[in-house]
Amino acid sequence: MPSHTDSYNTDLFFELSLDLHFIAGYDGYLKKVNPAVIKTLGYSEEELYSRPINEFIHPDDRTITSEHRQNIHKNKPLLNFENRYITKSGEIVWLSWTSMPYQSEQLVYAIAKNVTHLKNKEEDRNLLVSGLTEMNKNFKNLTFTISHDLRPPINNILSLINFIDRSKINDNSTIELIDLLKHSGIQLKSTVDSYITKLTQDSISNLSIETVSIAAALERVSQSIHNLIVDTNSSIESDFSAFDKISFNKAYLDSILLNLITNAIKYVNVGTTPHLVLRTQILNGEKQLLISDNGQGFNLEKIKNKIFGLHQKFHSHSDSNGIGLYLVYTHIKNLGGNITLESEVGKGTTFTITFVD
Repeated sequence: MPSHTDSYNTDLFFELSLDLHFIAGYDGYLKKVNPAVIKTLGYSEEELYSRPINEFIHPDDRTITSEHRQNIHKNKPLLNFENRYITKSGEIVWLSWTSMPYQSEQLVYAIAKNVTHLKNKEEDRNLLVSGLTEMNKNFKNLTFTISHDLRPPINNILSLINFIDRSKINDNSTIELIDLLKHSGIQLKSTVDSYITKLTQDSISNLSIETVSIAAALERVSQSIHNLIVDTNSSIESDFSAFDKISFNKAYLDSILLNLITNAIKYVNVGTTPHLVLRTQILNGEKQLLISDNGQGFNLEKIKNKIFGLHQKFHSHSDSNGIGLYLVYTHIKNLGGNITLESEVGKGTTFTITFVD
């Protein structure tokens, strides 16, 4: 068995790793890369060393990357940061970074994982979910509209039949036909009314409403994003003393918390540690969940009522797809609830969710 004093060729970790290894200078140029970088990006060593790093980064990600790079130069390690690079062939590659500064030599040692396939899967899944949600909503609206719009002409037909003076009709066949038309009209009206009632009831009953715990949902979500919380040093406070149990759909509640918490972490101010506070309150007899963060916030005068729209983006973050808040809004509205927000640019946001219990 070899002893700890034996000599090992540690350079092989650099040369053989499938992850991308970089050594970069504080001057913004690469000093050394491993073969995985060359294979992934498609540039030669000479091209990589002779051009500023910024030229290889996707134009939309350069500003936020530069902000994080400044923190590294202040001797702050970079963890769990994702941005896009452009390969020599023009393809987009997503990289997830761990970067450590070495101030005495003015160097940054970084390891990046190629997470492009995960990003593509995530985007496909989100587009599918949002597409199905939108399609289902449109289908229900169309069905409801058709059923609703059939009511006036049916009522008109029944009214016209009732206006017919049967005493002036001597033909029994005609009277039987009128009776048949009236009976059919009444049946049609009853069917349309039942469809509208069923549509209204099904929009809620088919969602498997049950008594769920907000604290338990927060625990499930926190466990699912444990690494993200640890890597970003995020803190989450909670106070559910006002109430913890609500009648809601379990999957919807998890999705709401997941989207609002990950957004708060993702859109934190550069150089700030994410901090969230979740608490419940009962206001005017209504149960409310408040979720506050110290993130970048929104300019509410500028975005107005677009905040919960599909594919609406309000920050330059490269990972923004404009779906998360749309799903949150849709989940809550589908169950008859409501969501509002208070926000100030640079000072964070508070979302208030009102439940129908």
